Amino acid sequence: MITCNIERKDGNIVAVKVTGHSEYDDIGKDIVCAAVSALTIATVNGLCTFVKVEVDYLIKDDGFLEFKIPEIKDDKKILQSNAILETLYLGLKSIEIEYNEYIRIKVRNGGAH
Repeated sequence: MITCNIERKDGNIVAVKVTGHSEYDDIGKDIVCAAVSALTIATVNGLCTFVKVEVDYLIKDDGFLEFKIPEIKDDKKILQSNAILETLYLGLKSIEIEYNEYIRIKVRNGGAH
């Protein structure tokens, strides 16, 4: 099962940690893993490339991805980052609704930068 741990601070997503494999299908055919990977990597790319935020991230071959959002002072960058991060959350929740045997999303409030 894929586990997505999302940390929020003051309502905003400040960290995401994804672990595991869905085991929905064989590697290379697993649409749940592919969807989660595409969403999370696109999020990191969007934050780094579009918003120009120095995201601290780690990606491993074993289904592990973790990233933390640094403290952002610029209001425009905060809005852009939040839009990307909330889109990630909505996408992951949609996958969880459809494939709830294979993915769990856990949200923790009060995370620190």
